[in-house]
Amino acid sequence: MRVRKAYLAGSWYPSDPLACQSQIESFLLGAPSPKGEGAEAVGGIVPHAGWDFSGRIAARVMALLARGEPPSTVVIFGGHLGPWSKSRVMAEGAWDTPFGPIEVDSILARELMKRVPVNQESPTHGEPDNTIEVQLPMIKHLFPKTKILPIWAPPTSQGLETARACGGLLRELGTRCLVLGSTDLTHYGPGYGFRPAGSGSRAESFVREVSDKAIIEKILEMRPEGIIEEALAKHNACCPGAAAAAVACGLELGAKKAQLVEYSTSLDVMRGEDFVGYAGIVLWS
Repeated sequence: MRVRKAYLAGSWYPSDPLACQSQIESFLLGAPSPKGEGAEAVGGIVPHAGWDFSGRIAARVMALLARGEPPSTVVIFGGHLGPWSKSRVMAEGAWDTPFGPIEVDSILARELMKRVPVNQESPTHGEPDNTIEVQLPMIKHLFPKTKILPIWAPPTSQGLETARACGGLLRELGTRCLVLGSTDLTHYGPGYGFRPAGSGSRAESFVREVSDKAIIEKILEMRPEGIIEEALAKHNACCPGAAAAAVACGLELGAKKAQLVEYSTSLDVMRGEDFVGYAGIVLWS
């Protein structure tokens, strides 16, 4: 079996399994209780910066997903893709983590590729992809026996078509699966070429109370097309295709409500002119 390298281990998150486990467990201390009122979690939206910045939010979303029956597969939508891109699927092999490789659900991948036109991602692709990779150690830790289906989803109707086809296929199979969408929110500051509110406290207020609030509201409304439209117009999500795809797939799996679990920005960890917003959201049936 071909195994994709964990390129970001040791920089974006620990490479040592004991250190990895310790950091995940620290993220979960004081985690909020679920508010799904007896509903079952079908998926979520998680950020994908280095763990020191957004790992706590991602871990707390996944911990809520772990309250139910362990999934056979976790579908992960990610990818820094633009509207000119096409959906891609990693259809075979495995992806390495500090806890050992996590296998791709090749049967699910092959069936999905029969239903929608997508490109295939090589399991030995030589470029790092933080949008998916930083989630994998947490998935492996919380769901040791699960498989994954990595899908790179552009912010287009084709990306949503792939997501809906995937959700319909999962529904037909009838096994418990979870879906994740990986995105960070507003990238603000001179380093990102985006600072409509200037700098200092005005900039921070704009990101928290206007820019990020608007895209979070679109996700909570669970309107995939609205998520894409908002992000492309306002530049307040770096991977809107992934977030929209996760919502579209979740709706096919019976999602009825979205809950904001936690929000922060990188300024909460490190002050600077350049900063990024992060949100964790759970989709409940």
